[in-house]
Amino acid sequence: QVQLVESGGGSVQAGGSLRLSCTASGIIGPINAMAWYRQAPGKQRELVATISSGGNTNYANSVKGRFTISRDGAKRTVDLQMNSLEPEDAALYYCNVVAWLGNYWGQGTQVTVSS
Repeated sequence: QVQLVESGGGSVQAGGSLRLSCTASGIIGPINAMAWYRQAPGKQRELVATISSGGNTNYANSVKGRFTISRDGAKRTVDLQMNSLEPEDAALYYCNVVAWLGNYWGQGTQVTVSS
């Protein structure tokens, strides 16, 4: 059974930091890309950051310079370090894994940023 377990969400004041983590288990075969998405109330889910199996990263323009995505291939984890958080960053953050045999999602972890 595939599981993506996210942790690290919470409430912070603007300017603060949070670190999200996601651990994937039960996935058969190699993992290609890992990513974080987010969805704010009334908005569509949007891509925040991706990291390939080779370590190449891409970020949404709105988070460049503030967020950093990293992964541990052996542990099958992906982290998102979020600094200088803004109220606009508040959302439900989802871990996404693109593997050889499928595309998987976590349940989401809530990030709240107060001004």
